[in-house]
Amino acid sequence: MSDVIVTRGLVKHFGRTAALDGLDLAVGAGEVHGFLGPNGAGKSTTIRILLGLVRASGGQVSVGGRDPWHDAVAVHRTLAYVPGDVSLWPTLTGGEAIDLLTRLRGGADPELRARLVRDFDLDVRKRSRAYSKGNRQKVALVAAFARRADLYVLDEPTSGLDPVMEAVFRREVERVRDEGATVLLSSHVLSEVEELCDRVTIVRAGRTVESGSLADLRHLTRTRFRVVAGHGIDGLADVAGVHDLQREGEATVFDVDQGALDRVLGVVAAAGVSGLTVTPPTLEELFLRHYGVQADGAAR
Repeated sequence: MSDVIVTRGLVKHFGRTAALDGLDLAVGAGEVHGFLGPNGAGKSTTIRILLGLVRASGGQVSVGGRDPWHDAVAVHRTLAYVPGDVSLWPTLTGGEAIDLLTRLRGGADPELRARLVRDFDLDVRKRSRAYSKGNRQKVALVAAFARRADLYVLDEPTSGLDPVMEAVFRREVERVRDEGATVLLSSHVLSEVEELCDRVTIVRAGRTVESGSLADLRHLTRTRFRVVAGHGIDGLADVAGVHDLQREGEATVFDVDQGALDRVLGVVAAAGVSGLTVTPPTLEELFLRHYGVQADGAAR
C-alpha cells in the first residue's frame, strides 16, 4: 500500500516557538488514519502544511507525491477539507455555500448532494449568518462528501454535531473509504477514532510518540469505573489490569485495561453494587497517563 501523505522530520517555527519538532506521519492509500493528540500538539499546524497554507521550516512533506507548498493547486484538485470551526459567507444561503465550495472541485453530484442534505437534516434555504456552529459544520461536511475526492482531510469535523449527526458522519466516512478514498481524521473523540480508523498516529509537543494499528496501541485504551457498593469492593487491588484505584466518598474509582474487564465485572458484581458509571477516558487523560505529564504540566 503506497502512502498518500508522508512527512519526515517535519519542523515548523513561529518565531521562537516550535510548533512542530521533527514530526513523522505516513497515511496509506485507502485507509482511515486517526491523527490524535492534546491541544497544542501540532495537529492543526501539520494539516495547514499538508494543505499548502503554511510553509514548513524544515523536513519533508508530500501529499499524493506532490509538495503541497509548491503544487497547492494540483493537491487541492483531489482533496476535500473540513475544519473544526467553519466560517461561511454570511449573506449566502447554506445551499449557495455548498454549491460554491463544490464548484471549486468540479461541482457536486446532484443525487448525492440531495441525499446528504437530507441525511444531515440541513435547511439549505437559511442564510449562513443564521446558522449555529453545528449547522455550519454540516454545510462543510455536505460540500466535502458531495463530490468524490481521493483524500479527505478532516480536522475535528464533528465539533458542534449532536450524536445523531455524528452517526451520519461516520457512515459517510465508511462510504468514501469503501470507495477507495483515503481519510486523515484529526479528532478528540476516542470512540470515533476506534470505530473508524485503521491506523492512528499520536503526537505531542510537535513530535510523533505512537503510530500503528489500533490493535498495536490497545494499551492506550482503558475504561474508567465509578462504583458505589454498600461494603466496599474486596479484591480489586489484586486484579491485574486495574489502575489508579481510589476512593471518592462512597464510590470506588479506578481504570481497567480492556483485557481485564471480565475479571473486574465479576469482582464488582459480587460486591452488592448500588451505583455504577462506566466511561472511556478522554484523550487528554490518556496523554497525562502514558506520556508522563501531570495536569499542572510537571513531568512525572
